[in-house]
Amino acid sequence: MAELCTAQGQAGVCLGDWLQLAPMLVPASVDFCYADPPFNTGEAKATPPNALRAGREVATAYCDRWGSTTDYMEWLRGRVGATLPALKPTGVLAIHCDWRTSHHVRLMLDELMGEANFVNQLVWRYGLGGSSPRRFARKHDDVIVYAMDVERYFFEPPMVAATSQRMRGRMKKSTDVLDVPSLNNMARERTGYPTQKPVALLELLVGAFAPAGGLVLDPCCGSGTTLVAAKGLGRRAIGFDMNPRAVELARKRLGEQVEPLAEA
Repeated sequence: MAELCTAQGQAGVCLGDWLQLAPMLVPASVDFCYADPPFNTGEAKATPPNALRAGREVATAYCDRWGSTTDYMEWLRGRVGATLPALKPTGVLAIHCDWRTSHHVRLMLDELMGEANFVNQLVWRYGLGGSSPRRFARKHDDVIVYAMDVERYFFEPPMVAATSQRMRGRMKKSTDVLDVPSLNNMARERTGYPTQKPVALLELLVGAFAPAGGLVLDPCCGSGTTLVAAKGLGRRAIGFDMNPRAVELARKRLGEQVEPLAEA
């Protein structure tokens, strides 16, 4: 693998499986790892045609099917375990998940990183999506955050606009409920890639957990939103993805002036 992003603001993408690429990372080099893995939905997510260059065939973005929750968690555990040696002693790991596995992810990270190193269970609240006649509408994802050392990890509290009359027009520290709109079909930043997250959400997380000039890792980078956010904030970043179309799209979003890392 080519040398990891060494210049401030540089970002790149590697084609390959998280489990295979994680051991190639420089030990104790990553400040913040944000992983948005498949959610074990039982579906195959497809990349719409507008996510690719004209004339390219539509490709499956990823298969989100496992035989059981146990199988899925074994898949995730192996990859998280392979990544931990790359985190700095001051590093932070965040796993983006939903109601299907959030409780399993929390217990897994208790075991791998120590329950004392739990930082936050963030709630990303959004408005899109359907409702059900049989339950409250599911309108949030979870971001489970752990530190390598809860006494030493980097944290810069994100500031958001206050909503109370008393603090009107002022900023306040964000709570653990993140009110960031999800991307609608008309959003300018939308690439067409399934499960694409808003840049604003990743800017909030990267700014909170990665110092200026620090290294951000997204081992399931998809269309590259984490890398775009990190680059815009002056952080270095590296992404992994198994889908060549996703890697192509992420590199395109980062811009031709950014030299992509070599494929593993």
